[in-house]
Amino acid sequence: MTVRRIVLNIHFADPSAARAFYADIFDLELVMDHGWIVTFAQPGEGAVPQLSVASEGGSGTLVPAMSIEVDDLEVVLERARAAGIPIEYGPAVEPWGVRRFYLRDPVGTLLNVLQHI
Repeated sequence: MTVRRIVLNIHFADPSAARAFYADIFDLELVMDHGWIVTFAQPGEGAVPQLSVASEGGSGTLVPAMSIEVDDLEVVLERARAAGIPIEYGPAVEPWGVRRFYLRDPVGTLLNVLQHI
């Protein structure tokens, strides 16, 4: 048996509200839209299924619901600030080799945005 994919499902009363956040801030493309559920992905990129279990988020922070690794943290940080999205933690360089910050999506899901350094 092989796990081929792990998908995070977040409750949004209006899934179209997720489109502006996840597409505009992270450049994810809408790959499925059934009205009641929308799915975003980075087309052409393979991903390894991962699941993390944590007692804290590191550096004494809350455990984020999701981590999104990007190749240019500054671009995402600039987009978030331009959109008026509050940064809840960081940006910070962590002892385990990442630079990261926390923000929340429109329904309050805490996200860890990171780049390996």
